[in-house]
Amino acid sequence: MRNLLKTIIVLAMLVPLNLLASNNTASPVDPLDSPNWNMMHQRFLNNGAVVFDDRVEIFAPDSVEDSLNVPVSFKAGKLGKVEEIIVFADLNPIQLVLKFVPGEIEPNLSFRMKLQQGSPVRVAARTPDNVWHVGSVYIDAAGGGCTEPSVGMASGDWMSTLGHVSARLWEREAGNRLRVKVMHPMDTGLADGIPKFHIEQLVLKDTDSQSVMGSLELFEPVSENPMLSLDVGKRKRFILGGRDNNGNLIDAKIVQ
Repeated sequence: MRNLLKTIIVLAMLVPLNLLASNNTASPVDPLDSPNWNMMHQRFLNNGAVVFDDRVEIFAPDSVEDSLNVPVSFKAGKLGKVEEIIVFADLNPIQLVLKFVPGEIEPNLSFRMKLQQGSPVRVAARTPDNVWHVGSVYIDAAGGGCTEPSVGMASGDWMSTLGHVSARLWEREAGNRLRVKVMHPMDTGLADGIPKFHIEQLVLKDTDSQSVMGSLELFEPVSENPMLSLDVGKRKRFILGGRDNNGNLIDAKIVQ
């Protein structure tokens, strides 16, 4: 028995420390104490290295009455270079809200989303060292946002405006701000008799077809007729393209 114990100790000493570290996938302690945080860490962040970081700033109301249109804004520029950003809501029936690759623009975005109930909302920004920097807020909601049909789908007039784009550019010394609105029902598939129908991807290019934004993937919890605000530097002329999950295309020129 003594010889067996010595053998175990020697073998343990031979295990590389980096191997031990690589197997340590435990989630960091969630400041909001969400029952779903460990699952969110595994599902959306692939159990990667995570730091809860106040430099990922989230601006959202503490509580909302309109669960179909919850305003959320975030800024992650204090992190320096950001490779990608994932937004998710722990307690939604569909947790994943959007994925954003800033590319050449600032890692800032404003949008509206649906909440089925009060939930932590997370903005996870991955830096080049593959660390996820997570900002978190809790938003109390009246509920039902994900299981209600869109207003356009309920009224039956959505086909006449599907894919239409309106935009406005604010010129600022620190960099221009672009707001775009894309007409689309953005149905979750959770309302009775209404299938999933949402924009899947948007791309933003300049008028020479050079990419300005890496990519923006939208999922069902983004609100109907998505209104998105982006910080685009000194640029003034754009082409917005995209598609929904039924293959309908979005193609619009935005010229100031």
